[in-house]
Amino acid sequence: MAAPKKSVVGPLVGAVVQGTNSSHFLVFNSKTAELLSHHQVELTQEFPKEGWVEQNPKEILQSVYDCIEKTCEKLNELNIDISNIKAIGVSNQRETTLIWDKLTGEPLYNAVVWLDVRTQSTVENLSRKIPGNNNFVKSKTGLPLSTYFSAVKLRWILDNVRKVQKAVAEGRALFGTIDSWLIWNLTGGVNEGVHCTDVTNASRTMLFNIHSLEWDKELCDFFEIPMNILPNVCSSSEIYGLMKDGALEGVPISGCLGDQSAALVGQMCFQEGQAKNTYGTGCFLLCNTGRKCVFSERGLLTTVAYKLGRDKPVFYALEGSVAIAGAVIRWLRDNLGIINNSEEIEKLAKEVGTSYGCYFIPAFSGLYAPYWDPSARGIICGLTQFTNKSHIAFAALEAVCFQTREILDAMNRDCGIPLSHLQVDGKMTDNKILMQLQADILHIPVVKPSMPETTALGAAMAAGAAEGVGIWSLKPEDLSSVLMERIEPQIKATESDIRYSTWKKAVMKSMGWVTTQSPKSIDSAIFSSLPLGFYIVSSMIILIGARYISGLP
Repeated sequence: MAAPKKSVVGPLVGAVVQGTNSSHFLVFNSKTAELLSHHQVELTQEFPKEGWVEQNPKEILQSVYDCIEKTCEKLNELNIDISNIKAIGVSNQRETTLIWDKLTGEPLYNAVVWLDVRTQSTVENLSRKIPGNNNFVKSKTGLPLSTYFSAVKLRWILDNVRKVQKAVAEGRALFGTIDSWLIWNLTGGVNEGVHCTDVTNASRTMLFNIHSLEWDKELCDFFEIPMNILPNVCSSSEIYGLMKDGALEGVPISGCLGDQSAALVGQMCFQEGQAKNTYGTGCFLLCNTGRKCVFSERGLLTTVAYKLGRDKPVFYALEGSVAIAGAVIRWLRDNLGIINNSEEIEKLAKEVGTSYGCYFIPAFSGLYAPYWDPSARGIICGLTQFTNKSHIAFAALEAVCFQTREILDAMNRDCGIPLSHLQVDGKMTDNKILMQLQADILHIPVVKPSMPETTALGAAMAAGAAEGVGIWSLKPEDLSSVLMERIEPQIKATESDIRYSTWKKAVMKSMGWVTTQSPKSIDSAIFSSLPLGFYIVSSMIILIGARYISGLP
């Protein structure tokens, strides 16, 4: 006899969270926001050349299918009826760029990840085309011209991949960020899959006008991107299509948000001036600026926060983006081998309780906000014979906190009203030393929800609230209150300021490390500056060496 189903009050909502390092599927109770079950799959990254970061789109898609199936199995084991799942939301790593064939469904190239910096020369060439007194790219998109965003990655693919060029010429190519790739496949793929994106993801491409909320012809012409390969832009909360296969066949996909916007919604930052910081592969601090675009004077981005329905207003945010946060811990594990898993870094850091004057600038992909310096590279400085791996581990955690302070300082000045506390989320917030360091370095309290999966929660909220689904109320009085942990600063502000000023000194040392000159041109520049005597002496040495090797007197 079948086991009785567990009584679960209220319909359920699923959330796909497709991140840089992993994919995740989570299921929530729409009435209480309780997380009922989840499954996660770690992903591989490929580094074909220095500065290149790629992922296999088919591996990403399969990981999402696997997460959905495993989570449904776990719900069945808990005697929870999966037919109660009434909607699915999608959140995703932003800016990561891919092109696929709409007739075969096959990717035409690997996904070029947001961290990838191969396009630096493309950025420099494009920069020369922008009039000095009219940066129409930034005024329309809110973004600086950078390797970070999708348009330059797409331009590189179009310039360098013959299969893509052929598919574009034949009208077979579709472009998308990860959300578009997932939704297209989940809603049928080659069998009438829906090719769409939402306003938050579109706003990270550099092809989208954040004022008119449309793909912009002038921007597409500037980047030489054919508009017929772009997805249809929708709101963040509406029914895009139905799941076509698997255990959840027929369930509507009705929410879509870039991961940082999803976390803003999940933290319920619906009021102007509310902010959150998410600690993932990178670190992203977003402040809701309401229905107006606020343009930063200090290196922050202006971006779309959310639009929760076709007929609902768009809300904007100021964003500070840090490229490397959790990725530095993965680097310590995979590249240096000083930890076996991410949890060990807390133990190492706790052993010493200080970096002992060691500072770590993890500028592996250049520096993002507030510097936007693609020539920067990672450095570890302040080393002595006393320094050991525990100090480096501690310095890595401090680096995440110092980078966050740089962004918070810029945001406080741009907004004019300093934040009294910082709401935080993401897997890294489980690290108690990191959270205490963050409060100490910011010298304001850090407020952490008891359930850190706010990115998934935001995607679920958007999906459940969509017109035609209507099972998740976003009215302030109906939103479930979330238990919060408050971490207070434990050091004096003067000590925090001294450590921060030393960090800033170290950041300056990391800048200007690389150029886009080829090795050949660099060699030519070096040798052209050498005196004539150098060439005479060099020639004599070469001649003598050749005679010696050949046995001549």
